[in-house]
Amino acid sequence: MSQPIKLSKETIRELQLKELESLRVFKEFCQKNNLLFYFCGGCCIGTLRHQGFIPWDDDIDVFMPRQDYEILLKEWPKQVGNTGRYRLLKTDVNSTFTGNIFATFVDTKYTCVKENQENIDVPHGLVMDIMPLDGCPDGKFKRYMQLFHCLLYSLFMSEVVPEKHGGAVAFFSKILLGIFRGRKIRTKIWKHCEKKMTAYPIEECTYITELCAGPHYMMNKYPKECFESAIFEPFEGELFPIPVGYDTYLKIAFGDYMELPPEDKQVPHHDLVALNLNKSCLNMPK
Repeated sequence: MSQPIKLSKETIRELQLKELESLRVFKEFCQKNNLLFYFCGGCCIGTLRHQGFIPWDDDIDVFMPRQDYEILLKEWPKQVGNTGRYRLLKTDVNSTFTGNIFATFVDTKYTCVKENQENIDVPHGLVMDIMPLDGCPDGKFKRYMQLFHCLLYSLFMSEVVPEKHGGAVAFFSKILLGIFRGRKIRTKIWKHCEKKMTAYPIEECTYITELCAGPHYMMNKYPKECFESAIFEPFEGELFPIPVGYDTYLKIAFGDYMELPPEDKQVPHHDLVALNLNKSCLNMPK
């Protein structure tokens, strides 16, 4: 396995400006199809605190309500296709295995290889993560079962042991992956779990949750009014959407989001093993 590379401030800035190219294309497609999306995480904070990227941020993440997310997955291949510069990828029964539990929007004009995807056969371009928002059921048992199915979904879809979330979680994850070894049975399991965990339409729930953002964030729940619509705010000299209830969302997810983290935390949060902003990933040797 290759060693992660360190990015200079200048390289991070160049990377961010390249990522804006795919963001504009994505925004145009969503507006054309009346699909709701908004910045989340770092880009949402960056919009409010820096009017652009957080200086050390290395990617773009967006939320979409589940209904819009599913429409995107159907309409992009039909309207645009998945063989050009920009590609919409998601692990599925008859498509590429990505190692992610959410969809990604990939710009193949450049090369960017993440450590966790180094040995996966996907276009290693600049990636924007697209994470669905789902209804959070009322009642402790239903919520418990939603989280249970979500953990199984995450494990069998990504096929990665979550090492950073406690020894017990990693131990049982290894056992389950050892028992269910074939891609076919793993796909059957995560498909079943996906159906179960997304069985609560947002309009029928009081709260919204982010099931595909990892074990920590899947525990959060937000008043659904936070995500009913988007407002457009300046980001890198252009207008991009953030959730109408951004303040409540960000305080629940990150606390005092306007305060800068300690200097030692002001670093990119993805481990990259290769980056080439002058060459297409489609021309890189496998």
